[in-house]
Amino acid sequence: MSYKQIKWMILLIPTLTVALWEYVRHRFLLPYISMDLGNWLTPVIVYVVSITLLTRLFLILERIQKELEHEREAKAAFESREKMAKELHDGIAQSLFLLSVKVGRLEEQAKQDQQLDDVYSIKKTVHEVNRYVRQAIADLRYDPNADNTFTMNESITLLGQIRRIVKDIPVRIELDWSIPDDAFTDKEKVELLACIREALFNIQKHASASQGWIQGNGHKNCWNITIRDNGKGFEMNPFERKDRYGLKIMRERMNELNFNMQFRREQQLTVVEFSKDGERL
Repeated sequence: MSYKQIKWMILLIPTLTVALWEYVRHRFLLPYISMDLGNWLTPVIVYVVSITLLTRLFLILERIQKELEHEREAKAAFESREKMAKELHDGIAQSLFLLSVKVGRLEEQAKQDQQLDDVYSIKKTVHEVNRYVRQAIADLRYDPNADNTFTMNESITLLGQIRRIVKDIPVRIELDWSIPDDAFTDKEKVELLACIREALFNIQKHASASQGWIQGNGHKNCWNITIRDNGKGFEMNPFERKDRYGLKIMRERMNELNFNMQFRREQQLTVVEFSKDGERL
């Protein structure tokens, strides 16, 4: 029932009730009900009908108004997120891209002098910040109301965030997760999510994989997160290559949190593993 229909019914039901009662009273009930008694019964009947029917209509009307208010708030929030995403893209992201180009030129010039450590350090920082900003743009442009798969409470958990990332990855990812959300602090969630996102990005962009797996099990003091893919793997230790920043950043994040990280080949699969050992802490 539409908002307009409800308003018309609220206006018409009392009028129609009085009209119908007066017709029945004068047509059939005059020999049995006196004029004074009929006049007293008229407001009583209107009141009973109003309580019975109009109360329900008012509740429906209030619910529709709340839904409209929620939609207006969601639209305003989404427009604000879009504006912030545009400002990030037009400002910081483009500046970072220009800085990356300049660092690349500096790197080419520094190769002649064999003084690349500072250049690699700068380039690594630019790479990390650029990835953060682009992910922030993607998150801001993501409409949380457009996907009803997850509830609001679920979407803010680590598992909910991982599911959202998996949903956007073109590679098929199977997710098996049993770690309770309270096993992580807010900072740990942010850092782990960034590392998992980086691992999935590598599967998508570099591994040429057709299948991936994410498995998380354990409890607050001891857990293990394993990410596998059936991609082409690696020929040399990627941590020894100065132009590979993603894995190095992941390892640094895990070391800062006193977590373990392993990167290996296992049965024709590439494996990235994050873990927390209670004994280590």
